[in-house]
Amino acid sequence: MAVRNQLVRRPPREVWAVLADPRRYGEWVVGPSESTPLDAVWPQVGARLRYSVRLGPWSAEGVTTVRHQEPGRELELEAAFKSLGTARILLQLRPWGEETLVVCDEHPLRGLGGKLHNSVTEAALQLRHRGMLARLARMVEQRPVEVGRA
Repeated sequence: MAVRNQLVRRPPREVWAVLADPRRYGEWVVGPSESTPLDAVWPQVGARLRYSVRLGPWSAEGVTTVRHQEPGRELELEAAFKSLGTARILLQLRPWGEETLVVCDEHPLRGLGGKLHNSVTEAALQLRHRGMLARLARMVEQRPVEVGRA
């Protein structure tokens, strides 16, 4: 399992605000170039969004579904990408003083991704998470400070 942590210099409610906005998914997740909500209730359990991945002239679409959520604390997703199969992604927000420790835990569930999962793909996931969590931290930290936050 690929598990990675990132300290975000804002409280969990501000990190959650970004996670709860499905239109921003393509901005912080490494891979997708854009995302479109398929349901108006993101991030409620069962809500989905469609995302596109582009590599040069090649593009493909996938769907991510919310499998579990605790507002301000946890968001568990299942990402499905055609023939590659599905993956489980858990994002936990842990208060760290006035900041947030974000823990990302991802592993393949079904399909080709699960069958081919090995130390090389695990290393690739670690690199992806490093970029993804850094993007998420930048997005949250660059947002205007919420009223009442010192």
